[in-house]
Amino acid sequence: MTRPDAANDPDDLPTRPWDRDDALIDAVRAGGGPAMAAYAWDQVAVVIGRGGRQADELHRDRIAADGVPLLRRPGGGCAVVLDPGNVIASLVLPLPGIGGITRAFDAISDHLIAALDRCGVPGVTRQGVSDLTLGDRKIGGSCIWRTRGLVYYSTTVLVNPDPAIVDRYLPHPPREPSYRGGRPHRLFMGSLRSAGLADDAPGLAGRLQVAIFQDLMILDDMCREKS
Repeated sequence: MTRPDAANDPDDLPTRPWDRDDALIDAVRAGGGPAMAAYAWDQVAVVIGRGGRQADELHRDRIAADGVPLLRRPGGGCAVVLDPGNVIASLVLPLPGIGGITRAFDAISDHLIAALDRCGVPGVTRQGVSDLTLGDRKIGGSCIWRTRGLVYYSTTVLVNPDPAIVDRYLPHPPREPSYRGGRPHRLFMGSLRSAGLADDAPGLAGRLQVAIFQDLMILDDMCREKS
C-alpha cells in the first residue's frame, strides 16, 4: 500500500511504508467485518509518524550507521523505536464516511485497556493524547488513521523494551504530553516486566489476540453508532 511521505530534506534517510497490517486493511476494504491482530515484534526498527520531520525526531547518523530499518506509519505522532520486547496490537474497523475519528479512538482505546486487564495487566490508563500508562510511566503508545470507509488503530505495548536503543536513535521529542515533565526516555518508559505483569512478548501477544477478539463485534457496533 502506497502512502504519501512527509516533505523531506536532502539529509533525510529513505523510509519504507509501514505495511505489517496491510492484510487487515485489505480484508476490511474488500467488504469484510472488523479485523485485528496482536503479535510480538521481531526486530529493531524506527517508525516515524505520517507528518514527522526526521531532523527533529531522529538521530539519523546512528540509524544509518547501524542499518536500522526506518518505516513511516500512516498515523500521526512522534517517532518510536520497536524491538523484540514489544507487542503490536492492531485493529481495523469498517466505518462509513470519513468522520468519527475521536470517538472511534476513545472506544478502541477503552477496548484495548479492558483486554489488557483480562490478560493480567490491570490498572492501565490513558494519558496525553494516545499513551497507555501504569502510574506515571508509559507502557504503550497508539496511533490512528482514518480513511473513507474504515479506521485503522495500532498500539505498541512495552513488555520488555530496551531503553538504551531508544536513547541511541531518538533525541528528546519535539513535543510531549504534560505528564512526561521533561523526563528522558529511560525515566519515562515503563515495562510490563518491571511491573511484574508480563515477562514474555510472544506469550502476551497470544493472550491479547484472544482478549481483543472478544466483543470485537460489539466494539464495531459502538463505533458505527457514534460515527
